[in-house]
This record gives sequence, structure tokens and C-alpha cells, in this order.
Amino acid sequence: MTPISYEVFQAAVRLSSRAWHVELRDTYTVESEDEPFERFLSGTVDDYSWLSEWRDFVAEVTGAGVQVQRARVVTVPHSPYTRWGLTVAAMLAAAGEEIRYLDRDHTVGISLPDEDFWVLDDDRLILSVFSADGRQGGFSSTADPQLLERCLAVRDQVWACAVPYPDYVASTI
Repeated sequence: MTPISYEVFQAAVRLSSRAWHVELRDTYTVESEDEPFERFLSGTVDDYSWLSEWRDFVAEVTGAGVQVQRARVVTVPHSPYTRWGLTVAAMLAAAGEEIRYLDRDHTVGISLPDEDFWVLDDDRLILSVFSADGRQGGFSSTADPQLLERCLAVRDQVWACAVPYPDYVASTI
């Protein structure tokens, strides 16, 4: 695996027609989300300015024709982080990202990997790599054909079973 920068990741997405992402953790502890997540937990109003860079990127690439899709595999009952993610998802969906949710109980028979990943089109695999404590993240590119094949199968299985964000939110209220 080869570590890649965020800028290289963005360039790869821009050159794709479909960028599909799966998130497998119920909680992330990425430093840039600490304050916004604390605001959510305390009930403080958030202007979501911290999200603008990603939201603008999604709007840019989807406006150029790239399908950006995210599947979140979640445990029920939801963790506080998942509940927060459901509120943030509304802004990403408005920017053009298609988001779906899959309850972890419905993943029986799906060989989920240990790490989150991105599949760009059907031929490029980028892993989202986190430190053991979840504080540091990054991206790694791999050309491993067996891992790509496994992740393509996971993509197809998860996406087919996952519930679109608007329907999922409606069912959790």
C-alpha cells in the first residue's frame, strides 16, 4: 500500500465517474471533528463552517458529473456519533452526495474489511486508514487485485441492501 495525500485523493475522485465510500465504524475521533461533535452533544447550534471544504468539493465534483456515494454501516441503537452523522448527512446530500445506511445486523454474509475504503469507478481502491485510537487518518492506494475484487463485492452487496438517507432518517424518527 502506498500512502497518498488528500490532494492526490481529490484529484483521483475528480477523474472518476463514480466514487463509492463505505464507513464501518460507529465512532470516529478525528481531531477536526472534536469541536463540532461537542457542540452537537451539548445542543449548541452549529454553523457547519467546518464542513464547507468537503461540502464544496462534493458539490464541485457532482456538478461535473461524478457520482459520489457513501454507505454507512451502523449499529442500532445508534452511537452519539452516528446520530450526529445523521444530521451532518443532510448537508452532504444537499451538495450531491448520495448516502445510504445499513444496520450492522443486516451485514451477515458480507465480508466487511477492517478499514473504510473508496472504490473509484471499478478499478481503483483507496483505503481510509486510521490510527488505532482513531485520531489520525489518511489514505493509502493499493493495486492488490484480490483486495479490489473483495471490496467491489462488498460495495455491490452493501449498496444493494442499504437504505437511502431520507428513508433511513424517516424510519428512525
